[in-house]
Amino acid sequence: MIDVSSLNENQKQAVLSDDQYMRVIAGAGSGKTRVLTMRIAHLIEDEDVRENRILAITFTNKAANEMKERIRKMLPDSIYEPWISTIHSLCVRILREDITAMGYPRNFTIMDAEDQKSVLKEAYKQFNLDATSYPYGSMLDYISGNKSEDVSVETAKDLAGSYGPEKDKAKVYEYYLNRQQALFALDFDDLILWTVRMFRRFDEILAKWQRRFEYILVDEFQDIDTVQYRLIRYLTGARNSLYVVGDPDQTIYTWRGADVNIIMNFAKDFPDAKTIILNENYRSTEAILNGANSVIKNNRHRVEKDLFTNRKSDEKITHYASASDEYQAAWIASKISELHRKGKSYQDIAILYRSNYLSRSLEKGLLDARIPYIIYGGIRFYERQEVKDALCYLRMVAAADDLALTRVLNRPKRGIGNKTMDAIAEEARRGHVTMYEVLKRNEIFSGKTKKTIEQFVNMVEGWRSDAAGGMEIFRLFEKIIEDSGYRSMLEENKETDRIENLKELIDDVREFSENYPESTLDEYLQLVSLYGDREETMSSEYVRLMTVHAAKGLEFDTVFVSDMNEGIFPNERAMNESGSRGVEEERRLAYVAFTRARNKLYLTEAGGFSYILQRVRTSSRFVREIDEEYIEHLGADSRMGQGSREVKLSSALFDNDGGTFSQRIHETPSAQFKKGEIVTHAKFGEGVVISCRNGIAEIAFPYPYGVKKIAAGHPSLTRKKQMRS
Repeated sequence: MIDVSSLNENQKQAVLSDDQYMRVIAGAGSGKTRVLTMRIAHLIEDEDVRENRILAITFTNKAANEMKERIRKMLPDSIYEPWISTIHSLCVRILREDITAMGYPRNFTIMDAEDQKSVLKEAYKQFNLDATSYPYGSMLDYISGNKSEDVSVETAKDLAGSYGPEKDKAKVYEYYLNRQQALFALDFDDLILWTVRMFRRFDEILAKWQRRFEYILVDEFQDIDTVQYRLIRYLTGARNSLYVVGDPDQTIYTWRGADVNIIMNFAKDFPDAKTIILNENYRSTEAILNGANSVIKNNRHRVEKDLFTNRKSDEKITHYASASDEYQAAWIASKISELHRKGKSYQDIAILYRSNYLSRSLEKGLLDARIPYIIYGGIRFYERQEVKDALCYLRMVAAADDLALTRVLNRPKRGIGNKTMDAIAEEARRGHVTMYEVLKRNEIFSGKTKKTIEQFVNMVEGWRSDAAGGMEIFRLFEKIIEDSGYRSMLEENKETDRIENLKELIDDVREFSENYPESTLDEYLQLVSLYGDREETMSSEYVRLMTVHAAKGLEFDTVFVSDMNEGIFPNERAMNESGSRGVEEERRLAYVAFTRARNKLYLTEAGGFSYILQRVRTSSRFVREIDEEYIEHLGADSRMGQGSREVKLSSALFDNDGGTFSQRIHETPSAQFKKGEIVTHAKFGEGVVISCRNGIAEIAFPYPYGVKKIAAGHPSLTRKKQMRS
């Protein structure tokens, strides 16, 4: 008999129940993996079920390996192991045995992402298409969508009609399927689709696999899609037991097919199913968990559960409202530095954000503070393709070096082929000039190529004239992105994430222009190169930066969730596209973000104008939904009125000796500074107060900052004791 004495009552029920169909609603941090593995051990040890009659489906190899290791420790004398695998690995094993019924050999080829791209390259070459007009990612999404919906090539062609781009995609779809047939190859989508089709066509094969697995257990059930569910339903015959574990409040992958209704409607599909709710959280402190609960309870489409914890702490959730994303990054970096000085390991700290483009200011803040970090599951901002392309366009104005030219001359496509590029490079070597000088002379080309190059040179020279005429750098940058056709290319291809990154880069240039009004384009490019060329640390001692989606399943001692602004988190596009369903998914995403923290949760927001949103930033509804009992507000709290106010300020960020203190101010902001008083700013250094009116201090800082207007109550400012005579 396995020892269940360490389990709470609900966990014991979930492990020991003998119901044929079981749905376990496992709240965040409620020990679901422990319950799932003990359930398997119970079946083997106490119910005498043979190991090979048990199938456990997980969604990552990491989770599968963790479950296997736990079961080995629980049952060290067991000779055999249950089938524990991802759903794709399961399908491979099934197909290796029975795919001959579908006309494929057992040693069929499994295509990875590079193999898929290779087939697309062949198709593009045959049909004279290019990856700029038809990015590989979007083409593979098109093919995957058609396969999932059982759209034949003929139907795809009919749907395309006479519209050129859709006709091209249908041709590539046909080529892709024919190439797969010739290679006897299946891609990842096919592994599940073909297994489902095989079960649908051949009753004897389905019956064989239903007999093979007496008990079926599914982890992360809230994340499965309709095709995966169809496979699970096929495997679950009249005599099989189905045991699913998941949390509807953590369904955050609907954009890739996950359907929250599958776990919500489980009892409709299996009327005799029993539901057990695991509602004790072992991960987070009381304030963190209750704060997250107070947010998620605003969702209507969910299973009600009162998640609780016995982990007491005096620490509340800390919400910090900053004046801009630059101040936000500086505050986070300084808080992390303070935590590290007090003994907190960098690897115990994570910064989460809603979208990839938001990492830009955070990365700069960490680099400035010399804090080691990595982007978990992503690419650093200045290393992203579209950011590099845009910066190379700027380099064309500043220096027109060969590397920049090579990168952007045919991006977007201008009909400049490899032979033309080789000819340009050879002429430059022969004449000991840059490749751009060869273009300006335009002596070795003719016809359409000559005209295209002339247009490109005129465009670059026009930008140079604008720069020489004093056009602000960020306005010049906006003009370049428009004139070059680069933004239009991304919009046509619906590259939303790349467009957001470009907007963020323009905002970066704008921020630079405001902070260094006398600086040149060369100086901006030099500054960016310092941020872009840092080597990634290989040490384990680093802060993790990641999107909330990437953080699913992870936990950290201390978590910062940045940019808690309306339109950013919750994401405006998600809300516009999906209405109330979109808002609910965003709220589930916030719930996942908050519950990654074990001991301390920081929520930060940035004030000022957002180039992405095209409006002034306001506080996220998810901050406002947290019960005031569990949260403290620092900084410029935008929810409070003007004039007399009560604001709690923390100087921990700016204390050189690492000390901290809090104070409450019951006065108008205008009383804080006097003319001539010397103050210190976190970024601009020491300055002299010129005036202080209506809560705004006008302060003169040394070159290159000059005179700045800053909210007098902003925590970035500290006063010196001495006065200027």
